[in-house]
Amino acid sequence: MTSLLERAAGPILDDADLSLMLTIRAFELKLLDLFGEGRLNGTTHTCLGQEYVPVALEPLLGPADHVFSNHRGHGHYLARFRDPHGLLAEIMGREGAICHGVGGSQHIRRERYLSTGVQGESLPVAAGVALRLRRAEPGALACVYIGDGTFGEGAVYEALNLIALWRLPVMVVVEHNGIAQSTPTTAHMAGTIAGRAAAFGIAHERVEGFDLPAIRRRLAPLIARVREGVPLVVEFATHRLGPHSKGDDTRSAQAVQEARDADWLERCRAARPEHVGRLEREAREHVDAVAEEVAARPPSRWVRA
Repeated sequence: MTSLLERAAGPILDDADLSLMLTIRAFELKLLDLFGEGRLNGTTHTCLGQEYVPVALEPLLGPADHVFSNHRGHGHYLARFRDPHGLLAEIMGREGAICHGVGGSQHIRRERYLSTGVQGESLPVAAGVALRLRRAEPGALACVYIGDGTFGEGAVYEALNLIALWRLPVMVVVEHNGIAQSTPTTAHMAGTIAGRAAAFGIAHERVEGFDLPAIRRRLAPLIARVREGVPLVVEFATHRLGPHSKGDDTRSAQAVQEARDADWLERCRAARPEHVGRLEREAREHVDAVAEEVAARPPSRWVRA
């Protein structure tokens, strides 16, 4: 019988998926380094530990679909566009930035992609976009990434009500990492996400583990139904390795260690250390080169102004 570790590093994660996940990991770590060196301003929220979620979903989304991200959205952007240069330029306020350097880490708009730092804001906006898609572009959907903490926002429930009532093509992806900023889920949420989806008659699917092909096989028929007007809540049971932002981690050392023990990368390293190590080095070298090139660019004229 194949062990979990062997399967996790073998057929579960092919090199393309793994390289993309490692690039996102390297990008997030580079941001923390740059902040530590005083080379960045503002704030940032990394998705360390959650990189596999948007990578798993990316092949199931098409160019006509809208993606609504959140404050912890670098991985969502990189999985969709493979554009570390533009994203880092945005965060650093350099020429070539996605939004001229005025959106920063959290507020990004590109084609059919939008991220925001306001919790719960994207879901009602996605509902409006999905209403337009249903009427003008049948078959397209709106994919919304939120966290478990966002279920404390009233706008979420108003949007879910309309999404269910009007049968809008919306997929809500909940990255349930067990903590909202510094508050554990057990201290801020009564009931379950599944129960809250059921209250509106919306289908719910909980995903555990990081077997990406299996996740895609499982979600593909459900997402096909979303495109027909059957909304869906997909709950990923995941882990946040880093702090809420740059250095505000209030969890116990044990809680942080448990998250690291469950990390997809640690399991892959243990199963195939040489192979994964090589891909890690390549990802780090690529991101280092991106950072060097972007840092050498002049500031965006929008930032200078």
